[in-house]
Order: sequence, then C-alpha cells, then structure tokens
Amino acid sequence: MSEEITIADVLNGYACGLFPMADSRTSPEFHWYDPPMRGQLSISALHIPKKLLKTVRQAPYDIRIDTAFEDVIDGCAETAADRPETWINQGIRDLFVALHRAGFARSVEAWDGDKLVGGLYGLAIGGAFMGESMFSRADDASKVALVHLCARLWKGGYSILDTQFTNPHLEQFGIYEVSRNEYRAILAQCLYDQPDFQLENISESALVNDYLQNRTSK
Repeated sequence: MSEEITIADVLNGYACGLFPMADSRTSPEFHWYDPPMRGQLSISALHIPKKLLKTVRQAPYDIRIDTAFEDVIDGCAETAADRPETWINQGIRDLFVALHRAGFARSVEAWDGDKLVGGLYGLAIGGAFMGESMFSRADDASKVALVHLCARLWKGGYSILDTQFTNPHLEQFGIYEVSRNEYRAILAQCLYDQPDFQLENISESALVNDYLQNRTSK
C-alpha cells in the first residue's frame, strides 16, 4: 500500500461518497472518483431472473465468506474476452488486501470442490456495502455469489448496496441510479449502524432460503 494513503484515508473517502479506480490494470496510480450518479441495487428487493433463481435453489456451488480474498481480487483483475481491460492495478490490490486484513473489505466466494470458480468483493462501512468487482469462471458463479451477498446484507441489517456505476450486466438485477447528493444523504444516515456481516449462527443454505422466501421482489 502506498505510504501516501492510509486505511483511515480510504475509509474517510468512502464515507464521503468517493471511491478509487485505476485507468488500467498496469497503471502506476489510481484516482478518486465522485460521479454525479450512483448505481444501487435493492437489498430487500433484488430482481432475480427465473433461470438464476432456479440455479440458486439448486445450490451448485459452495458459498464461502472471506476464505480466499486475495484470490477473489486477483480473479476480478483478470482480463477476459468480454473484459479486455480492468481497473484493478497493484495499488488497488494492495489497498484492499490491507482493508481486508483490517476487517473492512469482504469477499463472497463460489467454490466447486477445491476450485474457486467465481465471487465478488467489496467494502463494508457501517450499514453500507460498496460492491467493487465480481468474476466468474463457471456458469452463473458470480451471480449466485451476488444473491448470497444480498441475503447476507438483508439478514445482517444493511441499508445500502452501492455498485458505483450502472452497467448492462447489472440491469437484470434491477439496478437503479440516485444522484450524488441523494447517495451522500442515505449514506450519512447509515454510516454509524452496526450490522452483522459474519452471521456465524446460520448456514448459507438457510440464509439464502430465508431471503428468497422473504424478499419483496418475487
């Protein structure tokens, strides 16, 4: 992690509505962004396409939390045919590994046996979860991880699932936008909440089944 920026600096930046990105994976530096519109997903009313809903219920993957954070961020940084460039450079990686070790950055992972086949990572501050990136090496692996993330945020008492920007991939989940000022206002209301991300006393299967039965979007 750069000596010029500390974990406290990053947390303060996110608390103000900012987030860091690099121009490319090989870029030597990253910049802070404050876009006029912010992408959001509803935690309690996530739209789950019927085919994906069936897949989630079939539970094809073992979903784990925070067991391979560095592998997840490396997976998200990989280029692919449909993703020729990524914004996760070494500085971003170092920063989020440090945030993970400090207990703020979390990963949701999809495993097939002993193989990590997809997942996502993000930053949890107060009642807000800032989704950073996701990747998939098997059918719907990252999408299943996203549903499990929403189940965890719902059960744990989170208020915000921020995606920073909107994109066509997230449209299937009902993504919507709020203005910069709206985002800052709702963020300020939940920054001092103390939700539970770990949820140690419930299994992933029970967690996601409870969520699917009770979410407001069917």
